[in-house]
Amino acid sequence: MDIAFAISAFVTLFVIIDPIGLAPLFVAMTAGMPARVRRAIAVRATVIAALLLTVFTLLGEAVLAFVGISMPAFQIAGGILLFLTALDMLFERRTKRREDQAGGEHPEADEDHPDISVFPLATPLIGGPGAIATMILLAGQVEGDILGTLTVILVMVVVVSLVLIMFLSAGMIERALGKTGVNVVTRLLGMLLAALSVQFVLDGLAGSGVLPL
Repeated sequence: MDIAFAISAFVTLFVIIDPIGLAPLFVAMTAGMPARVRRAIAVRATVIAALLLTVFTLLGEAVLAFVGISMPAFQIAGGILLFLTALDMLFERRTKRREDQAGGEHPEADEDHPDISVFPLATPLIGGPGAIATMILLAGQVEGDILGTLTVILVMVVVVSLVLIMFLSAGMIERALGKTGVNVVTRLLGMLLAALSVQFVLDGLAGSGVLPL
């Protein structure tokens, strides 16, 4: 597969997944967590997202078709779930839960912190409808060529690795912002997440023909 395709695939996935944009989200969602818990969540989220995107690269629309799910339906479901996360960020529900749990005997224990590695980090933030659709489309461009398919997967792994690097730098970002800065960013990103989730739903409705494109 030529270099031009690999570069094009990298740029497309980088814009869709947006490692830089995910970093402050990770900071907001893991604020106050111990470093070891934060690292574990970062690694789990990126590995799961990479595996998920690899599955869709290899099997494509057959995965969704097998269970009778269309891509528009997948987008709508992802949007609704993401909106619930946005509400948590906007009203600081996670922060309040953690403050309540901090009064227990073991406030640093893993069980005191919600595992967000699968949802919403691995999906729909990293391996969301847009990223999945992009992987399916890129795999379709190579038309079953083994080298081309491996190129698509390799490019995806590079982009997801950049996400991991940004996540592992979350501690430095949090220290730079401070507690007040993190609270402000959390609220702002909650608003952006809410808007993004609504966009997912609108895209799904448009794709299903309910709304005009």
